Order: sequence, then C-alpha cells, then structure tokens
Amino acid sequence: MKVLVSGASGLIGQEVEKSISKQGHQVVPLKRGVKPGKTACWDIENGIIDLGEHQEIDVVIHFAGESIAEGRWSQQKKERIKNSRVNGTKLLSEHFSNTSYKPKLFLSSSAIGFYGNRGNEELSENSNKGTGFLSDVCAQWENATSKLPQAGIRVANIRLGMVLSSKGGALQKMLFPFKIGFGGIIGDGKQYISWVTIDDVVGAVNHIIKTDTLSGAINVVAPTPVTNYVFTKTLGKALNRPIIFPLPAFVANIIFGEMAKELLLTSIRAFPKKLQKHGYDFKYTSLENALTDIIAR
Repeated sequence: MKVLVSGASGLIGQEVEKSISKQGHQVVPLKRGVKPGKTACWDIENGIIDLGEHQEIDVVIHFAGESIAEGRWSQQKKERIKNSRVNGTKLLSEHFSNTSYKPKLFLSSSAIGFYGNRGNEELSENSNKGTGFLSDVCAQWENATSKLPQAGIRVANIRLGMVLSSKGGALQKMLFPFKIGFGGIIGDGKQYISWVTIDDVVGAVNHIIKTDTLSGAINVVAPTPVTNYVFTKTLGKALNRPIIFPLPAFVANIIFGEMAKELLLTSIRAFPKKLQKHGYDFKYTSLENALTDIIAR
C-alpha cells in the first residue's frame, strides 16, 4: 500500500512510519510548505495540497497538529492548537473526498480530551462529549472528517490517551524531575490518567488498518486507567526514587494556567471498548511493566 502520513516527524508519526515501512508498504510523508516536484506537501493556511507524484494513496494517517504541552496557553496558542487540527483535517478531507482514486482508510488523530473532566465515570466511545476547550477542539477535529464516509472512505478517529515513551511526550518531561527526587502527586491525586504505550499506539494503528469493520471514534488507551496518585507512585518505584514534593492544584494553576485545569487536573477514565471488541491484544496492560520496560530502553 501507499500510505500518506502527516505529522511524520512527530513522536507517534515516526514510530508508525517505521512500522509501516517494515511491513513493506510505501510511506509518503506530507511535508509543510509548497515545494513543486515529487514530494507530497501542503500549506494549511492557504488551503493547498500537492501530492506530487503520489496521487494514488491507499491509506491516510493524519497526526499533524500544534503541541498542546509546549508553552503557556495564550489566546494565540489556543487558536494555533485548534486551527492546526481542525483546518488541517478539513483540508485533507475535502481533498480526498474529491479525488478519483479514493483511500480505503482515513485515520485521524483525536484525543480523550473529547470527554472533558468526568471524575471516576467509566467512559467508552459511546459516552457524550464533555465541556472545556480541549473537548470542543476534539469535537470539531472529528467533525472535520464528516465528508469522507459520504465519499465511501472508512474513517477512524483515534482518541489518544497519555502516550508513554522515553523519546518524547509527557513521560519524557516527567523523567528528569522524578530522577532528581522532585516528582510529586498533582492536586489531590484522585484524577484518572488514561495511558497507553507508544508500542500499543503503533499496534492499534496497524490493527485498525487491517480491520475493515473498525471505524468512527476509537479510544486508544490501555484497559487499566489509574489515578494520578497510583501513576506517580508507580513511576517513582520504577525509577527507585522517593515521592516527596506534591504539586497542589492552586500552584499548578498559577504556574500553568488553563493548561493545568485541562491537562494536569482533569480526570478521564476511558476504556478501549472498540479495540477489545475487535480483537486487539494490548502488549501492556500493567502500568508497572510498561514504565519498567520503557525506562530500561
């Protein structure tokens, strides 16, 4: 197959690209900026896509988007977070809805932020949308693919939890303070974290590509969400470091602003009902095993 990947230079994109290439498929990275020639490229602001010599795409994997964890959430930052996701997805959807050669699958990233802050409520793909900035962004992000099924293209909106990897993302940022003994429980520690290893993200993507009956919203999270308290204690144990310094909620709000409320203090207890129903076997269901293996790499 010929597989187009946006966000191919990101943490998840790189690992997915490696996996797809190893299976013998051709990966076509979608690069920023318009550069006429053989390269596939796009310009979201000006609404331009040029696939160059790669016109017949079998699968689209769309991971591009402004980082939500880098920098304080100013109004301008929030606009970039939203527009990079919603406008980019709309542009790709409109393009492939109108091509003569249609992809079999359009797999677009989303996030469990769709559910908003829900305490200890058990959440599946059938759960209602929550409230808040990220919930609104995720809903618009997923809605941007609405034209594709009408064009006969299978759509999978994968709602990612906290992706664990030593190469990037939230865990990489945690490792240094934890290693020097400054890791701590955030807020009251009761908020749920729905986590997933990078290995299982890649595994789930491959499973979705091969499973024609999987479509719509799909939670890509381990089936064992844990509280922040349990996550913090487990990470400290994996690093053999004490957990001494808590981060009270009011301090987190002062330091991180709205990002603290939406990312650090929000409780989302999501389960991968669709993946399990369609036979995906998670490599990691134990947080302790996952953290031990990742840290050892």
